[in-house]
Amino acid sequence: MSTQEAQRDRRAPEPRAASTTAAPASIDVEQAEAALVEHYPRLVRIAYLVLPPSLGRNRRVLAAHSLVQRSLPRRRTSAGDLAMPVQRRPEDAVDPGYAFLRLRVLRQALEAGLPLRRRAWPKRSQLPPLLPQVWGLRLFPRSGGADELALDQRLSGVSGAARAAYVLRGIERQGDAEVRRVLTAAGVADPKAALAEADTVDAGGAAGGVALLESPEFDPCSLQARPTDLMRRRQHTRAALAAGAALVVCGVLLGLPGGGWGPDGAAAPAYARNPAAEAALDPGRLLRVDPAAWQSSPRTDFTVWPARGDLVGDRELLRRALAVWARPGEQVQASATPGTMPGPPAGPPQLLFAGEVDGARVVLFHDGLRAVRYAEPKDGTDVAALDFARTDGADTASSAALVVSRTHANVRYLTAPWVRDVQVRDLLVADGEGRRLARDEHGVTSPMLSPAAASTCRSWDVLEVRDGSATRVLTDLGELVPARLTSGAPSAPADVSGDVERAEWARTACLLPSMRAIGVRSVNSWRFAEQELPGAGNGKASWLCTRAETWRGPGSRVLAQFQAPVTTVTPGTPVTPGAVAAKAEDSPACGARAPQVLAGVLWKAPDDIWHVLAAGSPDVTSVAASGGVTGRADGRLLAVEAKKGAQVELNGTLKGGGELGALR
Repeated sequence: MSTQEAQRDRRAPEPRAASTTAAPASIDVEQAEAALVEHYPRLVRIAYLVLPPSLGRNRRVLAAHSLVQRSLPRRRTSAGDLAMPVQRRPEDAVDPGYAFLRLRVLRQALEAGLPLRRRAWPKRSQLPPLLPQVWGLRLFPRSGGADELALDQRLSGVSGAARAAYVLRGIERQGDAEVRRVLTAAGVADPKAALAEADTVDAGGAAGGVALLESPEFDPCSLQARPTDLMRRRQHTRAALAAGAALVVCGVLLGLPGGGWGPDGAAAPAYARNPAAEAALDPGRLLRVDPAAWQSSPRTDFTVWPARGDLVGDRELLRRALAVWARPGEQVQASATPGTMPGPPAGPPQLLFAGEVDGARVVLFHDGLRAVRYAEPKDGTDVAALDFARTDGADTASSAALVVSRTHANVRYLTAPWVRDVQVRDLLVADGEGRRLARDEHGVTSPMLSPAAASTCRSWDVLEVRDGSATRVLTDLGELVPARLTSGAPSAPADVSGDVERAEWARTACLLPSMRAIGVRSVNSWRFAEQELPGAGNGKASWLCTRAETWRGPGSRVLAQFQAPVTTVTPGTPVTPGAVAAKAEDSPACGARAPQVLAGVLWKAPDDIWHVLAAGSPDVTSVAASGGVTGRADGRLLAVEAKKGAQVELNGTLKGGGELGALR
């Protein structure tokens, strides 16, 4: 395993990343949008040059604009290969948002040049663009001179991968190592061959070489316009009118008694005449739980939430909410956590809430498997929002609250009927006091700051709800159901309540942004080891494993964390966050099924000596290091002197003779 480096300042040992350049693990939509606006002409030029010349200049212009406009992500997304730390020249470093968009543009442009196959669905980039569309005009860049024409002919004679390599060298001024990396991330099978083929473009002897790429000949944003074939356009108009008339006649025939040309077989009639579907859309058949049902119920979860809110009797609102749930139109903004089916209810759902919150009419439903939120503006019904979240298997802790409203940086919750008290606490301040959060008579809280919308980690407000048995800590990760935070061994995680648990979470909270919008149910932080640092008086470091479990099962996130000792702590202020030593997705490590974990870092002592530090969970009986450093230790802790930047492979031995590799 390749370990990460850790460095220490004058006051306390602190980890430091290796001498590499790394992009962030995820890209915000706002970050990508800013890069798109700033570099739009450059991205379109890259797409135009990489697209296959066989499309023709007019279609290639429209396709280039379409590819760039489709490259903007819909939500915060992983940076993928761009997040891998690699050695890189200073001039190769680019803005992470721009690098992310450029990679998506290149990938789509290369896919557009792939041949269509009879037995495979075409990719979207292989089809004519839906937008932008220009009717009655042909658009193409301004004509250049003989050198530009010769370069265009030579580019048309090489593969799409070679064009991409030539463009990255020319327009982006990237070195060959960076070009190979970007081409690999874009899906090119043989980047070295693409670079070699790109060398043949300038071998043709054009004056100017790659400098011509920035000429008006290859600028799809400065265009000339000419009319299309006017005679052919008139013929197509007449044909379209005739086809429209034929469709009208067919519609009339299909609407005749007897079902048109024939029956629909075993298919049910339209849902309005289907008794089960009709019952699901009838506000009068919504399930409403008695307000005191939770007190005598053998289970306490969403199924015993009563219907609350000032508008629970508004049948028109409930009818609109159910209809939009069944048939969301174009003006409905729908979202669903990963693994959540957004379809209509199978039967009458349970009504949880209906009322006005922050200038909107909000309805919350539960159908046994999902929580559904419908919202429409207070002054109209033309637009609406629809959110789905998976809740199957919810228990008392995970059904303590639901998000009822989001406005700007704030969030409001609807709390469970068994919640007695609600407080807000800044998770980054371990010794801070909780602040009481007011609720109305329906259980809706006052607005609180949501960490899901913050771009920095200066504070992390969590919701503390107290019921008759415990105090739960919940945090907003941008979804309808807040995630529960716990501490302790995977076999018995407990609520965050003591000073030790709060101190550990104070240095862990800033890692939670990597777990946003993936359907997280709970996040547990487990201190699996403590280690005396080499040298006299350097203190003791802690090793923690933070695991996020999802509602759907797959998609878990695991982070191994190294927390060096902090010598100076100012009361009431955030402490230094821990460093991520390793991370993995869909791994059973640190979970109830496989609690074993092994991780390591490179750490620099105050005397400027580097060490490989490694720690394993209690089941580890020995740890060995190989590669750049060789060493072995009996027990689950290892400390070996090393050189800066050493690449080390870690392996552990488990009780009973099994082996354990480092988390990755």
